[in-house]
Amino acid sequence: MKEFELIKHFFTEQSVKRKDVLLGIGDDCAVIANSENQNIVVTTDTLVAGVHFPLNTSARAIGHKAVAVNLSDIAAMGAKPSWLSLAITMPEVNNDWLSEFCAGVFELCEYYNVELIGGDTTQGPLSITITAQGVTPEGKYLSRAGAKAGDWLYVTGDLGDAALALQHINQKVSLESAFIEPVKNKLDYPKPRVLVGQTLREYASSAIDISDGLIADLGHICQASNVGANIVLDAIPLSNIMRDSLIFEDAINLALTGGDDYELLFTVSEDNKVGMETSLSHTGIQVTCIGQINASQTISTTLNNKPVPINDAGFEHFST
Repeated sequence: MKEFELIKHFFTEQSVKRKDVLLGIGDDCAVIANSENQNIVVTTDTLVAGVHFPLNTSARAIGHKAVAVNLSDIAAMGAKPSWLSLAITMPEVNNDWLSEFCAGVFELCEYYNVELIGGDTTQGPLSITITAQGVTPEGKYLSRAGAKAGDWLYVTGDLGDAALALQHINQKVSLESAFIEPVKNKLDYPKPRVLVGQTLREYASSAIDISDGLIADLGHICQASNVGANIVLDAIPLSNIMRDSLIFEDAINLALTGGDDYELLFTVSEDNKVGMETSLSHTGIQVTCIGQINASQTISTTLNNKPVPINDAGFEHFST
């Protein structure tokens, strides 16, 4: 199957057909119509085999994760995801693999009413690049800037399970058999916090999604907002699997630096704290206050009200 046959066979048949897509897959560019009272947010992420996912990851999981990590960025901006384009490079055409990959892609697209509007296919080592776009009401988007001293620091969900799965895959940790599938699902099938992000537009002063590790991504907020922060290690949300698999020190280190969580990290002023917690209680998503923003321009951590050192800054490409 050649390139254009491949595109027609696998990527043009999708259930989502948005009214604001005037021209989709099959031309030099897609054409979308957008309201004048909205802002468009745009993000691009690349996933490379052996770097962003283990080489034996299933095609369905790769498709899901490729979309999910982009929608997580959209969620961090408080936006509603709308469109995406997909560029996939692969060594050969494997019909079964592509069918499963597309199932992973379109499952999330259908759930969030996102239409695939274009992209590219090329031959080479496996990598997937997605550009996703979403909309917010005009002027109502979140960013990494805006956090102020005194703001409270929150995260969604539990942290570290995806990193724990990688530790098991890389034979650095041996997990009980009952624990393997749940943490591997956290790694392979992250859940973008889209509804939480849209709710936070009315309350949060800054936000980011946790992809490279809590410490690293909090550092981006601190740098953009010209502030510092203190993390209360006792408050970091850990799953029961994490607590049962590792000693507390190792579990906290994974939660701080492991990455691949794709939870939201955000700041809220004292005045907005109660309103935010009330609004998010209706989403069914766990949110936890893990510290507070300060004016120090550094990140510190405390345990049992005592300062403790930070061991690692998290994942960064080209750091080794």
